[in-house]
Amino acid sequence: MEENTGIVLETDAEKGKKSAEGFIHSIESFGSVDGPGVRFVIFMQGCRLRCQFCHNPDTWHRHGGEPYTAELLLDRALKYRSYWGKKGGITVSGGEPLLQIDFLIDLFTRAKAEGVHTCLDTAGQPFTRQEPFFSKFKRLMKVTDLLLLDIKHMDAGQHKILTGADNANILDMARYLSDTGKPVWIRHVLVPERSDYDEYLIRLDEFVKSLHNVKRFEVLPYHTLGIFKWEELRIPYPLVGIDPPAKERVAYVNELLHTADYKGYLEE
Repeated sequence: MEENTGIVLETDAEKGKKSAEGFIHSIESFGSVDGPGVRFVIFMQGCRLRCQFCHNPDTWHRHGGEPYTAELLLDRALKYRSYWGKKGGITVSGGEPLLQIDFLIDLFTRAKAEGVHTCLDTAGQPFTRQEPFFSKFKRLMKVTDLLLLDIKHMDAGQHKILTGADNANILDMARYLSDTGKPVWIRHVLVPERSDYDEYLIRLDEFVKSLHNVKRFEVLPYHTLGIFKWEELRIPYPLVGIDPPAKERVAYVNELLHTADYKGYLEE
C-alpha cells in the first residue's frame, strides 16, 4: 500500500485486474438534487472534515459501510437506467469520495464504457498535487463528466473553525479544474453566524467569478434535519440555537453571489 497525506491508495499491481472495492454508506436510487436529471446517488463512507453543519456524521469514519465492488455497484445502478433520461446518470457523494479514489476510477471507467453520465460530489479536502494522488486524480477526471464542488468558507481561519481543516488545497483544486476546463457546479452552505456574512460572501463571489468552468452556483440554506444523528452518535452538536436562514436572507445572498448568472448544466 502507498500512503500520501494520510490517504491510503492501492496500486494497480495490488488490485490487479479485479474490480476495485469501496465502502458504501447508502444509496439513493432516484436522486433529483445531486446533478442533472434523475441520478443513482452513491454515498461513500469516510470523511476527514468535521463540518459543524454536517447532516451525515455517520459517514465520517472510514471503517464502516457496506463493501461493494465497482462492477457489482454499476450493475445495480444500471437497473435504473430507464429512469435517467438524457440528463441523468450516476453521482458519487459522501462522506468524501476522493478518499476512495481507486474505487472511483474503476467505477467511473466502467460507467463511461456503458455511456453513463458520471458526476462527483466532493468537498475537495484530500486534493493535492503531490504523487501518487495527483496522477490518480487526473485519471479520474478523464472519466468524470461533472463535479459538484462544495466551498464551505472562503476565509482560511474561519474554514478551519467550521470544518476542522484549512481550505488552501480545496481552492487550489477549484483553480485546477478551471484551468483544465472541467465542468463544475459550485455549492455553498449558508450557515448563520458562520459563513453568512457579507464580507465573506463577497470574497466567494469574486473567487467564483475568477473561475472559467462554473456551470451553476447553488446556495444551500443550513438546516437542522441531521441533528438527531449527532444525538444518536453522542456527539455534541456545535450549532445549538442557530436557526436556518430566513427566505429573504437566502434570496439576498443569491443576488449578492450573482447565482442567476450561471446557466446550469445540460439545460440549454
